[in-house]
Amino acid sequence: MTTFNTSREIPATVEQIFAAIRTPERLARWWGPAGFTNTFNVCEFKPGGRWSFIMHAPNGQNYPNENVFAEIEVPNKVVVQHVSEPKFHLTIKLTATAAGTLVTWSQAFASAEMASRIEHIVVPANEQNLDRLTAEVLRAPGGG
Repeated sequence: MTTFNTSREIPATVEQIFAAIRTPERLARWWGPAGFTNTFNVCEFKPGGRWSFIMHAPNGQNYPNENVFAEIEVPNKVVVQHVSEPKFHLTIKLTATAAGTLVTWSQAFASAEMASRIEHIVVPANEQNLDRLTAEVLRAPGGG
């Protein structure tokens, strides 16, 4: 298995969720597992745009990340190519539902061996990412 899939229905419009993905300040607030923070160096939200940042773990360890926004279909799809190790493609799809938006998160690793080694981290981390995205989308304007 090289691909990990998860989804979440969020009670918000596709456009509201897409705004939390495309806006660097908002993306920095929710990206990553629980307890992580981010420092963005570059976030060029456009097809072929670079996204370079450091994830800061709660234990103080830093994780540099280099990405490219491989594909963007406003407001329904974003594909991120993670070009630093471990290499993967993350596809985020947004589909309107009666209750809001279904967010589908599909993370495909270049190597089955790598995917197997880090599955125990990736599976809960992806759920935590969606938890944090949900919180960001539903938070009150102005940060409340």
